Amino acid sequence: MMNLANRRALITGGARGIGAAIARSFADAGAHVILADIDEAAGASTAAQIGAQFVPLDVGDEGAWTAFAVQHPAIDIVVNNAGISGFENSPGPHDPEHASLAEWHKVHRVNLDGTFLGCRYAIAAMRAAAGPDKLVSGSIINIGSRSGVVGIPGAAAYASSKAGIRNHTKSVALWCAQQGLAIRCNVIQPAAILTPMWEALIGDGPDRDARMAAMVTDTPLKRFGTVEEVAAAALYLASDASAYMTGAELTLDGGLLAGSAASPGG
Repeated sequence: MMNLANRRALITGGARGIGAAIARSFADAGAHVILADIDEAAGASTAAQIGAQFVPLDVGDEGAWTAFAVQHPAIDIVVNNAGISGFENSPGPHDPEHASLAEWHKVHRVNLDGTFLGCRYAIAAMRAAAGPDKLVSGSIINIGSRSGVVGIPGAAAYASSKAGIRNHTKSVALWCAQQGLAIRCNVIQPAAILTPMWEALIGDGPDRDARMAAMVTDTPLKRFGTVEEVAAAALYLASDASAYMTGAELTLDGGLLAGSAASPGG
């Protein structure tokens, strides 16, 4: 049931990290993978390594999605993974009191607008893939974050954008069900996943292990998650194994949202 043979799958932000791992997982499961990213060099390189097709795509640009839809009018799986923290080229501040409106808009343009546009494209393209018999199922997978469930004072724009993705996932799922479409929409909410973003903070010095341990000290499982673990969840949601799941949240956070693993004192 985890076989994606003959399925067409789009993964945005697929050049590296979680997106690249999902693209590789889908390709290994037999899907025809379209890997999209704004980083053309890295995207083309990753696509070549896994036997995927690379397409440059700015997910926050409505015109870019329109052009993409002309070239790819039918699709079976869409993973809206492209996202930014907002700190890539800006030290902030990103707190609710001092964050600029420009920074707020920049983060939401990619994370939330990009997911909205990706879902809108997916619904139309999956209608086309299914045809009048509506027998071919489609799967939309949005990549949210634990940060969309709890407040993050120092990254208010990022947290808000991911909360919007979480909620929009449910709206898309219900809309497709109302329309009688065999299109499911679910969200994966990772926490600390070891990606290039974290690698830059951890470094490769002699204190690397200590730094890693310090960064996950509040995580009950006391470790980072891996991109392969997120990819495994995405493969499940893309496949027929999750055919009865829509509007759902899969949280991969090492137990953070479960509460404290500390024993009560006294």
